[in-house]
Parts: sequence; structure tokens; C-alpha cells
Amino acid sequence: MTNIYRIACAAGFSGDRTDVARPLVDELLRSGGPACLIFESLAERTLALAQLERHQNPALGYEPLLLEMLEPILVDCIKGGIPIVGNFGAANPEGAARFIAKLAQEKGLQNIKIAIVKGDDVSAPKFHSQLESFLSSSDRETLTQSTLVSANVYLGGQEIAQALHAGAQVVITGRVADPALTVGPLMAHFKKEWDDWNFVAAATIAGHLLECGAQITGGYFADPGVKDVPHLAQVGFPIVEFNAQGKMCITKPSNTGGLVSRMTVTEQLLYEIHDPAQYLTPDVVADISRVELHDLGGDRVELTGVIGHHKPGTLKANICINGGWLSEAEISYAGFHAYERAQLAAQIIRERLNDLVLRIDYIGSSSVFSSDSGKGPQFKSSMGFEDIRLRVSTANQDKHQAMRVCREVTALYTCGPAGGGGVRTSLKPRLNTLVCFIPRDLIHASYEFFDTKALV
Repeated sequence: MTNIYRIACAAGFSGDRTDVARPLVDELLRSGGPACLIFESLAERTLALAQLERHQNPALGYEPLLLEMLEPILVDCIKGGIPIVGNFGAANPEGAARFIAKLAQEKGLQNIKIAIVKGDDVSAPKFHSQLESFLSSSDRETLTQSTLVSANVYLGGQEIAQALHAGAQVVITGRVADPALTVGPLMAHFKKEWDDWNFVAAATIAGHLLECGAQITGGYFADPGVKDVPHLAQVGFPIVEFNAQGKMCITKPSNTGGLVSRMTVTEQLLYEIHDPAQYLTPDVVADISRVELHDLGGDRVELTGVIGHHKPGTLKANICINGGWLSEAEISYAGFHAYERAQLAAQIIRERLNDLVLRIDYIGSSSVFSSDSGKGPQFKSSMGFEDIRLRVSTANQDKHQAMRVCREVTALYTCGPAGGGGVRTSLKPRLNTLVCFIPRDLIHASYEFFDTKALV
């Protein structure tokens, strides 16, 4: 492909590996030409937890691994002309900007241009009546009876593109749609119109392929003996090569583990897409029903055929509210009659805590198929011995009531069936999420450059 722009993704979630950006940057510098490095580190719950952290300390609320993510590559990216785009601002993009500016100064980089995308946070009191009006009646009642923790809309890539066009070397966002981290740089580089729906849709799908990091390079794909992936401990993270016609090629750095094949790309392409003909994003409605994939060999897969339609008239908003307390406790039973002893322990807990709503799982007996009520298939091993871990959990607005689960499971050490051990307990605040759609003309997104004088 000619006139190629490369975008590499160095994170698929908050808590992802922090040593993967180095080979990506080395590959971008070695390849030459225009390029961008993105970090996708913001899930829905991640943002809500960041909001809670910022409530406790106004200086925090951004990605906690920001130092480990950026320190190894910041100097090379700035000097090599590779902009960095990340949603690692989470609940406090300005705090992230301040942190990066200080890091840059420590590295001898003076006055780098850091842009902050604003407008996603709609938790201010002035938005409350509007949020309520867009909720269902039951969700509206839930919101009025609870405490609002955060409310954020999914922005698109326009403000990212504007910031890059204005010379930003680092762009920090809060809640944007994951593909927007890729759409923004591609639109800024190729200077396309935002109603060029086919191009915007192709850029969106490029971002969708990148957004989960190593998921497309064999990580989440691997299944020994069925889908073997080489050198998975050193899995390389993805790079998309994109041209002005919207054609793209997915690859990874040379000398890294993992795999890019037609199968890995297909799995990620279909990930989280409910209707392949109508993938709704803030920037476009993408249609991948006629996409063609061509495995070029050498960990390179070409994708063409994305079609785009006019962007939706609304933006999705996630509203996080206080969900009380989540209490979890576990205990293990091993050897003869392990499953039966675990069942007896569960019966004891049910009788002791019959006024609480409990979820009980027998881990090791298909517990992942259970519902929140604990119902679902459980299968006993056909062997004469087993290893079962009993998990009991409850959610309750009253911290003291939730804590009873921890105490009762701990008491099974001597009060319960024989042979229980390895008790672990956890009590933590719980968040619940409501979803609504807000007319986009009510949302006013923008970007601004961080004033490095504020560091003085």
C-alpha cells in the first residue's frame, strides 16, 4: 500500500502489560513514515472507579500505570514525531496532562504540546434533569434513590483530530469510543471530510481491530491443540497500516511472539458487534457485512470492503451509581467427597444467612455458567476425588449486613464440614450502571492545550 499511515496500540485495558510499547515504537521508527501510538486503557467500570478515586483525591483519577506506560517511550515518540493518543485521562484528563508534562520536563523535553479532550463528563448538577429525562421510568427511579458517582458520554474522534491538526504531540481523553483513538489520527493525517462515511467507517473498524491490544495478535485467540499461537509469553501488540483509500493491513512488530492471521482478525472483527451491518459509533454507522479479509502471510492480513452510513443522532451515556457493598468469600474443599462437603457448607451458609440474597458458586464445577442467582449447570467429576472452591457473595446497601458473608464463611474453618481451607474474603464498594442515549447537540466537546506554566 502507498501513502501509508501506521497506528500501533500499546494497551487494551487498564492494567495491561507496560513493556509492549517499546517494540511498537521501535517498529514505527524503523519503518519510517507518519505514525501514531495509542493507548486504550479505559473500560466502563475503570472510569467509574477512577471517579471514586478522584472524589477521594482531586489530584488522582487518571490511569495509575501512566508512568510505567509512557516513561520508556515518551522521549523517542516526541523526538521521532510520533504523537501519542490515549484515553488514560479517565476521570481526570487534566491531572494526566500535568503528570505527563512533569515527566517530559524530567526527561529534558521542554514545553511539549499536550492537548486535553473535554466534554464527556456530564455528571455536573446542570445535567441531572436531562439525564433523568432520557432514562426509562424504572432507571429514573433507581437514579433518584441512589447516589450518582459518574456520568459520561462516548465522544467521537473529531476533537482528537482537531488537536493533532493543531500540533498536539500528546492527546489525552476521558471517555471516548474506543475506535475514536484511531479515527482521530487517521482523519487528521488524511484530512478527510467527516461526511466521507466510507472512510470514517474504515477508520472506525481499524480502531475496533486495535482496541483490545493483543486480542488480535493471538492472545485471547489461543487454545492449545486447537488454535496454537507461538511464543505467547512475548506476544506482540498490533499495528494497522492504513491508506487514503481506506484499505488497511493488520500486523505486529517483527521479532515478537503471537500471530496475525485471517482467523485472529475475524475473531476481533466480530468482537462486541451485535449487528454487523449497523455498528453504531459516535462518528459513523459502520457496515462490515461485506468485508473481505486476505491473509498476506508473514503476520499480515489485509481488510477491505467497509461501508459507512450517517452517524447516529444520539450519543451513548453510562451513568454509574452507588451500588452499596459487594461481599465475597471463598473456601476450598479437596479430596474424597469434596463436592458434597462444599454443598453442605453452602447449605449451612444459606441457613445462617437466610435473610440475605446470596450467590453461591462451586468453582471447578462449571460455575461460570451460573447466573447471579447461582442457578446453572454444575457437573461432578467422574473421578474419585475433586477440588472444589466454594464462593459465596452478596450485595447490600448496609456494609454491616454484607460483612456477615465474610464472617460466616471464615467460621467454616471449624464450624463447617471437614477439610475446608484457604479462606479469602473481600468487602468493597459496588457500582451499578445505567445507560441512556443523549441527543448529540446537547453535548459540547472541545479540546484545549495544557498550560505548562501551571507546573510552576
